[in-house]
Amino acid sequence: MIKIAAVGDNCIDVYDRTGETFPGGNPVNVAVYIKRMNGNSSYTGVVGTDDYGKFMIEAISAKGVDTSHIKVLDGKTAVTHVEIENGDRILGDYEEGVMADFKLTEEDIDFLCSHDLVVTGIWGMIESELHKIKERGVPVAFDFADRFDHEITHKAIPYVDYAFFSNDSKSDEELHEFMKSIKEKGPRVVVVTRGEKGSIAYDGNEFTKFGIKECEVIDSMGAGDSYIAGFLMAILEGKSILECMEKGALSSSITIGYYGAW
Repeated sequence: MIKIAAVGDNCIDVYDRTGETFPGGNPVNVAVYIKRMNGNSSYTGVVGTDDYGKFMIEAISAKGVDTSHIKVLDGKTAVTHVEIENGDRILGDYEEGVMADFKLTEEDIDFLCSHDLVVTGIWGMIESELHKIKERGVPVAFDFADRFDHEITHKAIPYVDYAFFSNDSKSDEELHEFMKSIKEKGPRVVVVTRGEKGSIAYDGNEFTKFGIKECEVIDSMGAGDSYIAGFLMAILEGKSILECMEKGALSSSITIGYYGAW
């Protein structure tokens, strides 16, 4: 069975208008969506000693994700404040809490490398450790979000196999040039998700476009993460790039049909 390690940031999404709280964070979400597609997944990260930390571990574990490598540090679990306007999430203040002290141990790296693939993101705080995973021959996927020119992007990209970005404003021509430049730095495949415009992938030979799966949009939280999960599951199943994009779009369409990431 496919086994994917998610590592890096987590946070509690607090919907200030309704008072609702949901566990989330890019790697956490991907781990949960992998389980939703009948894969095996783990999450490696850190939470605080507050109630939110307990809530995070219990919620992830209840979804069947391996939580054996979540550390608990004295302090507060990370929190992101969220508003929903017309189905779109508006992110407010972010309280980093104990995530500021997150570091991988050598034992963590051994654990991550026991999986078929490792996935993390721009705020995962492990960009300095990616070379250790790459050297072990384990594929790395990375969500760079909309940070096309961030210092973390430049630092991480040589050690990434599957690079994911998001942008719904640039033209196809602009994205093609950007994706070519990123591909030259190391990744096997570069993907840009574009919201309602679908996604574009580049493998060094050709650009592939895929649209969206029509659905009612309730809350876009987790849409990109679920696309990544679907894409990666299909990659490890040996599917074509187009089939990977379709599985990503289908996974995303499920997620945006309800409130919260999962």
